[in-house]
Amino acid sequence: MDTRVLIEGVIIMKVMIALENVVMDGVKRASTVLGNALTDHFDMYYYSLADAPRYFELDAPLIIADPPTDPHRANFFGSQPYTVFADQIADMIATIERLGIDVVILPAGLLTSFAPLIKAKMPTVRLIGWMHNNYDTYLNDYYGYMRKEFRAGLRGVDTLVTLTESDLHSYSEYNAHTVKIYNPITIKATGRTNLDSQTVAFTGRIAIEHKGIDLLLQAARNLYPGWHINLAGSGDDENMAVFNQLMDFWHLHDRVNFRGPLKDAGLTQHYEQAAIFVSTSRWEGMPLVMGEAMAFGLPIVAMENTGSAEFIGNDEYGIITRPGDPDDFMHHLNRMIANRELRKYYSEQSLKRAQDFTLDKIVADWLPIIESD
Repeated sequence: MDTRVLIEGVIIMKVMIALENVVMDGVKRASTVLGNALTDHFDMYYYSLADAPRYFELDAPLIIADPPTDPHRANFFGSQPYTVFADQIADMIATIERLGIDVVILPAGLLTSFAPLIKAKMPTVRLIGWMHNNYDTYLNDYYGYMRKEFRAGLRGVDTLVTLTESDLHSYSEYNAHTVKIYNPITIKATGRTNLDSQTVAFTGRIAIEHKGIDLLLQAARNLYPGWHINLAGSGDDENMAVFNQLMDFWHLHDRVNFRGPLKDAGLTQHYEQAAIFVSTSRWEGMPLVMGEAMAFGLPIVAMENTGSAEFIGNDEYGIITRPGDPDDFMHHLNRMIANRELRKYYSEQSLKRAQDFTLDKIVADWLPIIESD
């Protein structure tokens, strides 16, 4: 039976976005923002491997795997994914067949690794892999224990979507149909930054190694007098314990304000009340928070990685500092603090760059990928 939707004589494609869960992180945030926007064009569905508490609002039905996987597992970076998720893969394939899904979007490495198994059962369903982090991190760190399955997934999808020029080049070695599409800015900028606020904003998970929280706090010891850092984010117990230890060790409580996780009005206020946005990540795909900050006109100072380099270029849209070097980072941050005209210039550059990440533009880039035969 053909289950596709017919509206005014036009058959509407059925599209599913598969997720590990709908908890708070960048992959799920980008996926749900795009998915919600695509409801204007397709009959959309979400499919989750886990029945975990939902953080994001969804404008399309959410189907939970039967049986669901462990809800306490935030993300899977282990081995033998085809065995661990055998029940969920079987249910996903059955769901695709039952609903008559035309296209399945598979964000990140675990879901993309399922592609050969889905294709074996449903060869006419189009599969789109969506790589949210850089090639080296996915292949050698996150999915190092399931490298064989990850590579099979990269080869098995019909199209592979990447975020940066660096990743476009690297992933193309596995799939000739690899394209670059930016992630959309996921917050609506309703105001502008306050360049005179003496506040530096940082937004990100308290993931010490990944987000370079240790580098940020080490640099903060030499923060320009009178200025402070507002840090928005959350982390697991282990990372929060290290964060608090570093805060105490370096006596930073008068310089760094930890604000916890913020969303909606709180996150908007976080950006509007800052004069500069900073990032100290050791690696990134393309950090959503940098685009958010740019949309508010925040000048950017960021340590170099493939994601920040894609946003900023050769200091065109912000200032790039040496990777993993808190002294170089602090030198350039204090230079930005001391020079209001520099802040004003890079504020305008941020607003200009943010236009490349509007939701309408990103949806327009995705439509031909989804509709391709």
